[in-house]
Amino acid sequence: MAVASVMPWHHGMWEQLLSLQKNGRLPHALLFNGPHGVGKQAVAEALIAQMLCANPGTHACGECHSCQMLASGYHPDLLRVSPEEGKRQIRIDPIRGVNRFVNQTAQQSGYRVIVISPAEAMNVAAANALLKSLEEPGDKTLFILLSDVPSRMLPTIRSRCQQWSLASVAYAECRSWLLEQLHSEEEARFWWQVAGGLPLLAVELAAPEARALRHQLHDSFEQLMRGAEPVSEAARLDRKALDGILWYGIAWLEDLIRFGLSGNETGLHNADLVPLYRQAMKNGRVQDWFRLLDYAREQRRLLAVGANPNPQLVLEAWLVRWAALLRS
Repeated sequence: MAVASVMPWHHGMWEQLLSLQKNGRLPHALLFNGPHGVGKQAVAEALIAQMLCANPGTHACGECHSCQMLASGYHPDLLRVSPEEGKRQIRIDPIRGVNRFVNQTAQQSGYRVIVISPAEAMNVAAANALLKSLEEPGDKTLFILLSDVPSRMLPTIRSRCQQWSLASVAYAECRSWLLEQLHSEEEARFWWQVAGGLPLLAVELAAPEARALRHQLHDSFEQLMRGAEPVSEAARLDRKALDGILWYGIAWLEDLIRFGLSGNETGLHNADLVPLYRQAMKNGRVQDWFRLLDYAREQRRLLAVGANPNPQLVLEAWLVRWAALLRS
């Protein structure tokens, strides 16, 4: 039976977690934070399996009854909390369920594990309702919280968890894994760079649909510089891909600002867009790019918290701002 394991570049972190567990020093609440695509979900899944396994070693055994239940998709001592389908927030009712869960006896006489992901999706009422359980969890209870943007969590929640920050990964550390996924050195290095050193995100971005979106966006920006109508360009884009479009826009703006301030191509995530950056720097001022970056980040934040912006209007307003700067 396949056993959940951490990504190769997190073996050192895994050894630290095992040492804490072995010595009885594992905290009752852990917060794994880091950008999407770094591999924190794999760390969480390996730890869940480890804590629920009846015969754990350096990994869960994969053979005991508990491991078999986990592999089947249901374990009575595991509770997962995420936003409901179609929603972006975790509301108070599921957290009330957490509070009831921690007051029950573990059915397998081991640990009870509660996983909340993404933790920043909890609204204020839900986060406040969780505080009591975090403060008084009872014996053999482990909270695992995962967050892409921990700054959006209540400080009172963060302060009650031991935080493990997962940063971007050096190419040498993930090269072998990326080569297995993408099958060529050129592809592996290119998408690792585009993803900002986040290996799982690199593989996502290299997938045909995501690759096509990047190509289409690049084409739209070139059309804008040639005088294309931004509203028409916005109509060509898929409104359902708004988050990905804004993500690319933010990454390109950060590159552009870095390039504009230093004049150095080294360290750019999208080095293939340097001709676009050069043209943009002729037409816009650095402070204007910062304003547009703030706008894109705020729109993506509103999207993340479920503020439900009108995707078409967001795309149009965003490209109108780009066009105004590119032609100024």
